[in-house]
Amino acid sequence: MANKMQQRAIHLNLPKNDKLDIEFQNLSFNVPFGKGKKEILHSISGKFKSGELTAIMGPSGAGKSSLLNILTGFENAGTSGTIRCTGQDDETDSKVKYKRDCCYILQDDRLCPLFTVKEIMNMAAKLKLGYSVSEKAKELVIFDILDTLGLSNTMDTKCSRLSGGQRKRLSIALELIDNPPIMFLDEPTTGLDSSSSLQCVTMLKSLARGGRTIVCTIHQPSATIFEMFDHVYILAEGYCIYQGKSMNTVSYLSRVGLHCPQYHNPADYLLEVANGEYGNFTEKLAKFSTETNFRMLEPSDILVTEKEPCKDEHSKKTTVLIQAPSEWYKFQILFQRCLIQLYRDWTVTQLKIALHAVIGVLLGLLFHGFGNNGAKTFSNAGYYAMSAVYLSYTSMIPAVVKFPAEVPIVAKETFNNWYHLKTYYVAVTLAHIPTQVICAITYSSISYIISGQLFELNRFVMFLSITTLINLAADGMGIVIGTILKPVNGTFVASVYTAYLILLSGFFVLLNHMNRYTYLLTYTSYLGYGMEGMMQAMYGFQRHSLPCPEDIVYCQFKSPNEVLDEFGMGSASYTIDIYYLLLHFIISKVIGYFTLKQNIKRG
Repeated sequence: MANKMQQRAIHLNLPKNDKLDIEFQNLSFNVPFGKGKKEILHSISGKFKSGELTAIMGPSGAGKSSLLNILTGFENAGTSGTIRCTGQDDETDSKVKYKRDCCYILQDDRLCPLFTVKEIMNMAAKLKLGYSVSEKAKELVIFDILDTLGLSNTMDTKCSRLSGGQRKRLSIALELIDNPPIMFLDEPTTGLDSSSSLQCVTMLKSLARGGRTIVCTIHQPSATIFEMFDHVYILAEGYCIYQGKSMNTVSYLSRVGLHCPQYHNPADYLLEVANGEYGNFTEKLAKFSTETNFRMLEPSDILVTEKEPCKDEHSKKTTVLIQAPSEWYKFQILFQRCLIQLYRDWTVTQLKIALHAVIGVLLGLLFHGFGNNGAKTFSNAGYYAMSAVYLSYTSMIPAVVKFPAEVPIVAKETFNNWYHLKTYYVAVTLAHIPTQVICAITYSSISYIISGQLFELNRFVMFLSITTLINLAADGMGIVIGTILKPVNGTFVASVYTAYLILLSGFFVLLNHMNRYTYLLTYTSYLGYGMEGMMQAMYGFQRHSLPCPEDIVYCQFKSPNEVLDEFGMGSASYTIDIYYLLLHFIISKVIGYFTLKQNIKRG
């Protein structure tokens, strides 16, 4: 399979991109430590060339991931030094162009499990290539990439059913669609067996031979894999102790008196040296590395082998010219993706709708005939309170539990310039509204009829409007909590928050019975406004007196106005309730956007 990948690499029908080298000088990185700072990287320098596969190696804590995060722009705070990308045709606004030319494939494969390989590649192609490329050309690009990476036989397989090696290759395939000239990979062989690891590195080398700059971190490669790297950059205690060809490491170490045993893996020996198993040579090697690599090398300094000629894939095919799609176009693709995802995730759609129907029947039976019975008016208010609580809780908790799973995927895609975060957020917000409306209609229509509420179309529409807005407001709060806390903590906080909303809803403690300080807190409870809106919809607007059963001598609350006055809602306005719930939904969604943005920045 490895040879097959090397043979196919030059036939990828990808958009053309420049060949870029990465050069960094005096790069330092500090992190807060106690009352001071701890230096992770100590003024290191280096150059990673296009057409080469570079491995950043070193023991745990050496600074491999820190260096990779800095080079990708994933980490900016506490850094100093210069990073330059050479080979760009246009040097204006080079930082923006550098970020656009890079892609970062993280160690954990962040893929949506509900889509097949073909579907997720199609969506990525639309987001990256846009409408300037025909559907036929997109299909050709997708087929070539999957065929080259050995994934053509998994096109109809869902991502959740892929093996570790296949998921890793798919992560790379997704980023190859727009052919980025620079690719960073964090531990690409983690979790793979020896055979899959060899296939993965072989694939990366063949991609590098196409003119790309490919840089990856790797912990402890086998001898075979180590020899495949064109360039290795070894770190120890934040210092660079070697940078150069992998096959020259043994000769390099021998110059400072470190002789690798004849049948020992050079990569293992390097790590043993970096770990100080043969003494502390870090400073000596760091100094020697600087002297050796930043002056013109004489042939006798280090064994140098002829560089394998880089095959230019663009000379062997017709390239695809692309124009970056607009955010409006990306919004349409993301909106469709969210709708499909919601439809396939049966726990938040089909199951939720079915449960709303079941609970609608149960609560309807529990409050059967209460809606137009003057003797059961107070109990009927309990139906409104229960409806508000049930709809709120069942909308908030799924958002708290489910949305955090989306954050790593969104973080990866936004960092790699698939789309802007605000484009995704608007798409996912609008895509969730139909589900919330359907759930509200399902529950409200069933429970409303069975509980015997006054069936006037305008009152039912008013009642339904309140239940829908409660759903939306709760979903917004769920997003806020879900983007701040982990699911377990978020579920606990959401439960406590719901209890707080219930207490201030005006049912368990009537508004007329609250002191003025407690009453002020009711303005923070959207359930209170939801409860008030339902009561106004059903007992306001000049409703006639409720009938009193013949076997009941006196019905205290048969007058709708007396009911509203007793609950302290006589002077309330249904319109204000609607506006408040709508405002709460908007504000919670805005806050949710910023908490999501902050969550993604934290990584």
